[in-house]
Amino acid sequence: MTTRPAEAASARRERRRVPTVVLVLVLSGILLLSIVLSVTLGPADIRPAEVWGSLLGHLGFDPTLLGGDVLSPLRDGIIWELRMPRILTAAAVGAGLALSGTVMQAITRNPLADPYLLGLSSGASLGAVAVILLSVGVLLPVAAFAGAIVALLATLLLAGAAGALTPTRTVLAGLAVSSFLGALTSLVIFWSATGDTYREILSWLLGSLSGARWPAVAIALGALLLVGIPLMLTGRTLDAFAFGDNAASALGVGVNSTRWLLLSATALLTGAMVSVSGSIGFVGLILPHAVRLVAGQRNRVVLPLSALAGAIFLIWIDTGARTLFDPRELPVGILTAVVGAPVFALLLLKARRIR
Repeated sequence: MTTRPAEAASARRERRRVPTVVLVLVLSGILLLSIVLSVTLGPADIRPAEVWGSLLGHLGFDPTLLGGDVLSPLRDGIIWELRMPRILTAAAVGAGLALSGTVMQAITRNPLADPYLLGLSSGASLGAVAVILLSVGVLLPVAAFAGAIVALLATLLLAGAAGALTPTRTVLAGLAVSSFLGALTSLVIFWSATGDTYREILSWLLGSLSGARWPAVAIALGALLLVGIPLMLTGRTLDAFAFGDNAASALGVGVNSTRWLLLSATALLTGAMVSVSGSIGFVGLILPHAVRLVAGQRNRVVLPLSALAGAIFLIWIDTGARTLFDPRELPVGILTAVVGAPVFALLLLKARRIR
């Protein structure tokens, strides 16, 4: 029996893949280096030794250990209270969105799926706009998360009411809910926003990490640990979905219950990320595709690598947003779109050549 050329080419590509352990170690090292270097970038000139000294001091160690510097309260505040929580939030949000995008693309078998497919972004936006207009910004993360969960429930109920929870019905229900909630958000802004609230609302809708402090780190990292890590362990289940619902059922997967569970978990993770960062696009769309070109199609490999790649990507996008046009700061969502759209086009062209 002869092997078809396409299958032979695919087999050769799989043999040339870099080992997963090597990729994880390399990306983990790049992530740690990115965190340190990005802290040093900004209007205040910060050296890596100062970053290390600040970290040691806040962990209860001698700041001068292993070459660390003793800092003045002002410089320590810049590192520990301003830059570090923002960068860690960016890393967690990038990892969460990339992970959510990977799961959504696998479970819906739709390469254009992203974490906001179920209307989560529109629901979170409605909740956030409502509390901004009511001048209770302290409740913004709670309201955004609640809006995302309401959007999820509306999407799943609508899809379930139309029959079995198939990928097509889920996508169509998500589009309907997203359009409806987006229209409500626009109506609320048009009817009620005045003065400076327009700028605050626009900044949130375009995605921003400028207000991220340690509570935001706790929310994003907590969601990543509690929901993201279990999602990373579902790679084999997602691989079963790649062959269709019948094949997944034959492999022992409870199709409907598993899809409901995975969609709910993904929505919880996305809602937590959106609640602290606003709507940041393209991260959950392009990073899974980029990782698959390097690591192959196995989701148990793609999931952790996408999380690491998403964290690195958003750290540097946010660093660019706050430094490229200093003293002005761009919303993160603008830069992710500017970078993400051309990168996605290149990935599509590369994938076409590979096939």
